[in-house]
Amino acid sequence: MQSSELLLKGFKTLGLDVTGAQAAAFGTYLHELKRWRRTCSLTSLRTDEDIIVKHFIDSCLYLRALPADLHSLADVGSGAGLPGLPLKIMRPELEVFLIESSLKKSSFLRHMLRVLKLEGIECVESRVEDVAGIEVDAALTRALFSVGDFIKKAGHIVKPGGIFVLSKGPKVEEELSGAAFEYETMETGLPMTDIKRTLVVVRKQ
Repeated sequence: MQSSELLLKGFKTLGLDVTGAQAAAFGTYLHELKRWRRTCSLTSLRTDEDIIVKHFIDSCLYLRALPADLHSLADVGSGAGLPGLPLKIMRPELEVFLIESSLKKSSFLRHMLRVLKLEGIECVESRVEDVAGIEVDAALTRALFSVGDFIKKAGHIVKPGGIFVLSKGPKVEEELSGAAFEYETMETGLPMTDIKRTLVVVRKQ
């Protein structure tokens, strides 16, 4: 199966329509990610199929937890732009901040913003706890922090009433046991795999 067909199949499974421009953007993203991955340690995945499914489609699972009226989000520990870049491609109206402390990875992110000619998205080269002057409706991360640590480190950039969203694997129940905060969970499967994901959503009080 060609990469473009795999991409469309995966998004169709999620109930998402992809325009020609969006499909082209993901194609460019795939090409550049493979070109840069060795010098920047961007991903350990090798095949187009794995990158499309386990990076691009996996990132778009977050859409299930994001309100339709969301205006802005921060992708904390963005790395190769995941999940922030796929979410921006799919919802171009969002204001997006890609927060990444690594110089090499930040260079890749800035390169992608230029290549894809995206507006309303910015790379912030910093640790999240040092970020100032940014306030968003949602802060997202992919397995970089525990839920409690993420709330502490990223709390100052989330608006009152905003949300924290984390994608977790099979040990999520153990992590959330005895949590001192209220949360919601959304269980979902990753299309074309037997991988299960749990989206943990915490609202800032």
